[in-house]
Amino acid sequence: MSLSIVRASTAWIEPLAQLFDSYRQFYGQSSDMDGARLFLSERLEQEQSVIFVALKDGIPCGFTQLYPAFSSIAMRPIWILNDLFVAPDARRHGVGESLMQAATEFAVDSGAKRLVLATASGNWSAQALYEKLGWDRDDAFLHYLKEL
Repeated sequence: MSLSIVRASTAWIEPLAQLFDSYRQFYGQSSDMDGARLFLSERLEQEQSVIFVALKDGIPCGFTQLYPAFSSIAMRPIWILNDLFVAPDARRHGVGESLMQAATEFAVDSGAKRLVLATASGNWSAQALYEKLGWDRDDAFLHYLKEL
């Protein structure tokens, strides 16, 4: 198996939208390919996110999407690793790890202070990956949400 990671451009919208739609369905959302295409196109065209795509033997099989933010305390940029998805048939082959490494290298190269992410409390396999790669669980802060 040949695995490579590439930074997505708008030329990647169609295969990326398919992965993104599967990702959303994994989290209980209905399929919406038109919405996926539009959302990803807008993020890339407006330079509001950075997306890396994993290619297994040249076929897209996973992605991660980063959003920019800032640390006021550090007065430096940070990146939010908001999305990470690997197609079921590509799992357990190092795809997620490779995507995480690409995100880390990008963040370092961009001068960021840190990468941050959140995952479901029951997503044990993701937590194991993050901890294997040296990510620290943040037990110091509570996070609150307000749906609008």
